[in-house]
Amino acid sequence: MNRFEYIRPASVAEAVAAASEPGATYLGAGTNLLDLMKGGITKPTRLVDTTHLPGLDRIERLEGGAVRIGALVRNTDLAYDQEFSKTFPSVAEAVLAGASAQLRNAATTAGNLMQRTRCAYFYDPASACNKREPGAGCDALHGANRTSAVVGWSEHCVATHPSDLCVPLVALDAVVEIDGKAGRREVPLEAFHRLPGDEPQRETVLEPGDLIVAVRLPVEAAAFAARSRYVKIRERTSYAFALVSVAAALHLEGDRVAEARVALGGVALKPWRAREAEAILDGAAPDEASYRKAADAALAAAKPSGDNAFKIELARRLIVRALTLAAAGTPERVPALPASVFQAAQGSAIHA
Repeated sequence: MNRFEYIRPASVAEAVAAASEPGATYLGAGTNLLDLMKGGITKPTRLVDTTHLPGLDRIERLEGGAVRIGALVRNTDLAYDQEFSKTFPSVAEAVLAGASAQLRNAATTAGNLMQRTRCAYFYDPASACNKREPGAGCDALHGANRTSAVVGWSEHCVATHPSDLCVPLVALDAVVEIDGKAGRREVPLEAFHRLPGDEPQRETVLEPGDLIVAVRLPVEAAAFAARSRYVKIRERTSYAFALVSVAAALHLEGDRVAEARVALGGVALKPWRAREAEAILDGAAPDEASYRKAADAALAAAKPSGDNAFKIELARRLIVRALTLAAAGTPERVPALPASVFQAAQGSAIHA
């Protein structure tokens, strides 16, 4: 590991100032960053420890029903907050579908947004990776790429974003609150992560020194509490990143869909909002035929980035399954295997 300077600021303003220097990066739980440092993938010259910053570890209920999730809220605390899990069940289910219990106990909300791709070529210093070294090339493009992106990719990068939490957050119009040298600003989570284009090393819209302070869910998101699900296909049921995942939420009026939200994970370098699918579902009957049309629309622009054409059909089928589950209603209990297609009926009572 390279030598680095360690700073523990007492305020957000101090943190922003310290992290604005070249080579600086923020340290939260470090569940991803420390692995990258140990492997020589990331070599910061300064670590700015955010874990003691005041006021960033709270879940706040705002006027009107919106919810503000502090950047330092632990994943476990978010998923097991009873009021939060009842209001945003797909978010809780997504959190419980990610990583292991030990990692969820440490990982933070902001860290989840900022985690790096799990592409094997990115993690291998001997491989060419434009994300790690701009201009080096992309060995994944002609390598072992069955898990690579099927939408939004470019010849410069075919990696995917690994987050579970971000997928339902994008579907529910979450907003990221950012503090930086120019003051505080807000960015829709859908616009927060960047597609690779010809600059895959630029993963988000953050500028040097920018610090995520919170993620906010609008009051409108709570309207989907009764019909909201997250479903994930992975290589193994426990402790694996998604091949494809889907967050689906429906608001029904009579025998029609009044509003739908659909987002996918594991298919692009950012959580992918399927607005074309939502448009198909607007006013449609909540049935399999409508769900299949929506799935076709969501994947209309998809194309393999390698040996991964199967992911396109997999995503279509998972959209249909997620919408079917959402229409049936949010279960009173989180399934024993959260987000799994093999989920059992009985599980945690945190939605009850």
